[in-house]
Amino acid sequence: MAGKKGRARVIGRVDTHGRTHHAAVILMNGRRLADAEFPATGEGYAALLAWLRGFGRLASVGVEGTGSYGAGLARYLQAQQVKVVEVDRPDRRARRKAGKSDPLDAYAAAEAVLAGRAAAVPKARDGRVEAIRALHAARAGAVKARTATLNQLKALLVTAPAGLREQLSRPGRAAGTIVAACLRLRPGEGGDAVTVSTKTALRSLARRHRHLSEEIAELDAQLAPLVAAVAPELIAQRGIGIETAAQLLVTVGDNPDRLHHEAAFAHLCGVAPIPASSGQTRRFRLNRAGDRDANRALHMIAVTRLAHDERTRAYAARRTSEGLSKKDILRCLKRYIARDVYRILIRSSESATSPATNC
Repeated sequence: MAGKKGRARVIGRVDTHGRTHHAAVILMNGRRLADAEFPATGEGYAALLAWLRGFGRLASVGVEGTGSYGAGLARYLQAQQVKVVEVDRPDRRARRKAGKSDPLDAYAAAEAVLAGRAAAVPKARDGRVEAIRALHAARAGAVKARTATLNQLKALLVTAPAGLREQLSRPGRAAGTIVAACLRLRPGEGGDAVTVSTKTALRSLARRHRHLSEEIAELDAQLAPLVAAVAPELIAQRGIGIETAAQLLVTVGDNPDRLHHEAAFAHLCGVAPIPASSGQTRRFRLNRAGDRDANRALHMIAVTRLAHDERTRAYAARRTSEGLSKKDILRCLKRYIARDVYRILIRSSESATSPATNC
């Protein structure tokens, strides 16, 4: 039996979780062989791969959640020269028919790999783009927290005592000026309890805002040289800054060649045109699928070029005269920008896939 296992070609699939991974293995003819659970640790990854290879020549391994719980396993398997295929979670309709369990999910995904329904190449997470992703994620969280802090501060000013509100929230006053004024507040021991408490809360929120601004500036200082080193041609384009370029790099990962053509990149970013024709009407609608952060980045590039690039403004004027709405024009612009960005990213792929360094 061991000899037969050694000669057979098999396919593995792993249903990933936070603490454990459940693996299943099938033959190329679809016959189910076995399933087992392994810890989500370095030793567990090695044991899982050894277990899979014990059934024969391993053709490929489908891994669910290569961008989350399965990231470490996918990275380990790729380092061991194993072909890794990204697998979506099982179809809801199939789950209703066959039930839900880790072994069933693992077998179903292995069969999806065998049938070719799952064929996506996962992102490589071992280069400088992965370093950019970590910094960019921290920056995005800090920006979101700073915005929430500022909104909370402004909302507190609305209900503040009249004298304090008039002192701090004058018409036309910039947000930075309001924060600086709140930092100078001295609650003291005098005054009524409401005024003292409101001043204390406003100063606390202003300090939080200042701390988050310093954190964002520190992350920007580390992010800028990394992005410039990976994709200098990208940030040289009109309307593309460090943050926008970082998001586009994160979207494609360290191996942009996994996207076989620019249409796949457009689909990934949610800018591929969706037919919405009916009767005598021939039109396309906005695509609301794909990576919405990448879509937002392309949208900001399009808006910036509409404001500052003469060629883009001339294009918009021509399409407006042809009867297109502003939304349709932006959709077309985002599609054209995606094509240009994809070509630049492919040209920069050799730099983007070099090993990460200590930054």
